Amino acid sequence: MLKNLRRIAELVSRGVILKRRLPSQFGGGFLFVSPDSGLKYYRRDLHRADPTLFQMAKELVHPGDVVWDIGANVGLFSFAAAGLAGREGHVVAVEPDAWLVSLLRRSSNLLDPSRSPVVVIPAAVSDSMSLAKLHVASRARSANFIDGVEVTEAGGARRIDSVVAVTLDWLLENLPPPQVLKIDVEGMEHRRLTGASKWLPKVRQRIWCEVLPSNADVISNIL
Repeated sequence: MLKNLRRIAELVSRGVILKRRLPSQFGGGFLFVSPDSGLKYYRRDLHRADPTLFQMAKELVHPGDVVWDIGANVGLFSFAAAGLAGREGHVVAVEPDAWLVSLLRRSSNLLDPSRSPVVVIPAAVSDSMSLAKLHVASRARSANFIDGVEVTEAGGARRIDSVVAVTLDWLLENLPPPQVLKIDVEGMEHRRLTGASKWLPKVRQRIWCEVLPSNADVISNIL
């Protein structure tokens, strides 16, 4: 066990990138991951890395769907959705961390005619068009956060990057409207949905949004 933990720590420190295969029910395609985004990605059996995420993809995504993944991380949901939506579908992965964006783009370039194309947008999503400060977590990059939220799991920030922030309303003006919207943005979900005042009444979609208890009432009122 200790030897394995040391090995993982070494991979994280070196920024090692691993190639993993999705479970067969999501097309069995490949994507690139890194323990720097979360230690669970060191596992070879990727289906056990995040069972809840895979289950939600199976429940929400249908063939031909347009899917938006806000806070895509390494793209586990994005590429699972691409396998489920198939060649007639369309997936948009929105991620502000430039390093994770590079992984998403490498994964999207792995040609697989049976899955949806995955468009990668390097941006944060907020309640207004602006420049935002992205705190890159000292621990796993999956705990990255935007100014205004303190994320205990981040363990502080290794650095702070300036990133472009857009709104869901702006995305709707420039992209096909989604049938599925997944939001995982470390405590800023209320600000993302506040930026969808024009969007929510017009578009009927299936939403999966991780919500902190402190934001539950606000999110309920918005929806």
